[in-house]
Amino acid sequence: MTGAPLAGRAALVTGASRRRGIGFAVARRLAELGANVAIHHHSAHDADQPWGADDLDAVRAGIRAALHPGARFADLSGDLADAAVPSRLVDEARNALGGLDVLVCNQARSGSDGTLLEMTPELLDGHWAVNTRATLLLTRRFAETYAAADTPVDENRLGRVVWMTSGQQDGPMPGEVAYATSKAALAGVTATVARALLDRGMLLTTVNPGPVNTGYLDPETADRPVDDIRAWVAGTPLGRFGTPDDVARLIGWLATDDARWITGRVITSDGGLSLL
Repeated sequence: MTGAPLAGRAALVTGASRRRGIGFAVARRLAELGANVAIHHHSAHDADQPWGADDLDAVRAGIRAALHPGARFADLSGDLADAAVPSRLVDEARNALGGLDVLVCNQARSGSDGTLLEMTPELLDGHWAVNTRATLLLTRRFAETYAAADTPVDENRLGRVVWMTSGQQDGPMPGEVAYATSKAALAGVTATVARALLDRGMLLTTVNPGPVNTGYLDPETADRPVDDIRAWVAGTPLGRFGTPDDVARLIGWLATDDARWITGRVITSDGGLSLL
């Protein structure tokens, strides 16, 4: 894809706090396609993970460098476990960018999880609040501010919403019951929400990116044993994990008019790993 198919459009990407992360790659890709871009981050979460928090100045600089001349950039923060934050982020992004056309809900709470027998109400609620509730509330506010319910649908101005799931349907995720539950809920409700958004001229797609190495599969920053996983992936046809750029290319395309006939689906982008 060449040129600037997203010129004049504006996007909010949540969970864009690390240069190794999917959110950063998505924000850069949307900027490369010509969009005005707002990013959201909550570094306190990263600081508690094995990979640690990134340099936010470097994150901002990396996205600004991808912007087209004249495109706007906004930098937002907030803990999406707070039920008031999703609406505030959408409003702040809209005000900063002069509108909002694309919402990518990439935020995720990870860690602080366990097996079924280790589950507590607090663990379940913590993942639900960030991964599921915040995604729904972000989407609701975006829909409220995008178009009135009785506005005729304009195919030349279709809003885009992208949710992220994690392939729970492809196999078990041992020790991640709370995370898997919160992400599976998004895949399960995709069609229901997508149908409601159509009435406001908005398209919703959920992306399952497959195993993407954002640092959690590097030996020095892994949050799980990786030797067996690395040995397995080495024997797959492509011989590698996914990269954030793989996911960003798909989401960038979904935000363009080339994907205007796609909504209400969960798309798996995993290099065929789920076929093995």
